[in-house]
This record gives sequence, structure tokens and C-alpha cells, in this order.
Amino acid sequence: MTGKILAVAQNTFRESVRDKVLYVLLFFAATAILGSKALGWISIGQDIKIVKDISLSAISVFGVLIAIFVGTNLVYKEVDKRTIYTILSRPLHRFEFILGKYLGLAALLGVVTISMAVVAAAYVLTLGGTVDTTFAIAVALTYVELLLITAFSVLLSTAASPILGALVVFSIYVVGHATNILIDLPPHFDDTFARRVMELVYYILPNLSNLNVRAEAANEVAVAWAYVGWATAYGLFYTAVVLALAALAFEDKDV
Repeated sequence: MTGKILAVAQNTFRESVRDKVLYVLLFFAATAILGSKALGWISIGQDIKIVKDISLSAISVFGVLIAIFVGTNLVYKEVDKRTIYTILSRPLHRFEFILGKYLGLAALLGVVTISMAVVAAAYVLTLGGTVDTTFAIAVALTYVELLLITAFSVLLSTAASPILGALVVFSIYVVGHATNILIDLPPHFDDTFARRVMELVYYILPNLSNLNVRAEAANEVAVAWAYVGWATAYGLFYTAVVLALAALAFEDKDV
């Protein structure tokens, strides 16, 4: 990593840490994790399982919301405040600027993910449960998912307003966890234009379910390391492709 990319990443990290939205979302994440015990009372003998499931889901959902609300503002904010002209007047390539912004937010999400995971694990242990390797794997794959969502946020930050970008990225997150609905269509969709469009979207969008092993972690079911490696490579490959698209989009942006 060049010094210029690192400088942009460090500046982005410091700016993101000061974002008030971050702390609001972290408050709700902590509330969801610590409040998960209340739902555990509904199922006798299943309270630890439910606490684990809700805690891991909270790490994913609130991590994604942080990636979206902070990420979709990264480039747009610089353009809107016209500070982008000062930044690009320096000996800094545009792709270095994009990569630095991405890495700064990725570092923030790494800190946030670890912090939420530690709180969740401590809470489970306090309640008398256990935290095994599968729990750590679920957290790690959730972070890979957040890296991918962050890449989409940066891409949309170069091409759309924060509100539109947030809606699009959140839609990608929701559809990415339910990609099968795009091809499991009723028979009357056969040989229609709509079906071909749905199939195209199915093959373009990442299948985020591949990075979801929260059910296995909640039930303490072992996950094969070969699968972990494949899922990680899958997520990182998509991330690299989306980041490349973000860099290309910013290269052509008239600023």
C-alpha cells in the first residue's frame, strides 16, 4: 500500500469515527444484542440459541447499515463540499483516492465488527452459554459480507446521491440474501422477458447466503474449513470486481 492510499484511509477512518450516525447505530446494535434474552424466554431451553442467532444477525444488519449510511457519503460528500478539487490537485491518482476511502471504512467496520462480536460473546458466556469456533467463523464471514457491501456503497457514492445510493445498496443486501426468489418463479413466467431479466440479475448479484452461517453458529454445528475458504474467496472476488467498477466510475466522473 502506498503512503498516499494509507493517508486517505487514515483520514477516512478518523472522519467516519466522528460520524454521529455510527454511534446511533451502535447503540441500537447493543440494545438488540442485550435485549435478545427477552425473546429467549419465549422458547424454553432455547434461550442461548436465540441470543446467539439474534446477536449475529444484529452484527450483520447494523454493520451493513453503517457501511451504507457512511459509505454512500464518502465520495459524494467530497464532491458536494468541493474539497475533491483540493484532494485531486495533489499527486494522487483517482483509483488511489477510491481505494483509500474504501480501506478507511473497511478498517472502521473491522473495529466495529470485533467490538460487537466481543460484546455478543461476553453476553452469551454471562448467560451460561459457550462460544465455539463456528461463532468466530460466522463473525468472520459477516465481515467479508460487510466488505462487499462497503464496496457497493463506495461504487454508488461515485454515481448517485446518498439517499438513492443507500436505497440501492440496501436492496442489493436484501435481494442478495434471497437470490433464489429470482429463479424460483411460477410456471407462467416461463419463456417470458421478465424471467430472463430475473435470471440475469440472479447471475450478476452476489449470493450473500453463501456468507451466512449464523444458523450453524447458533446451533453449534461445525462448518468445514474448505467451505469457509471458498466462501471467503467468493466474497473477496466480488468485492474486488465492485471496487474496480467504482474506480472506473470515478475516473469518468466530471470533477
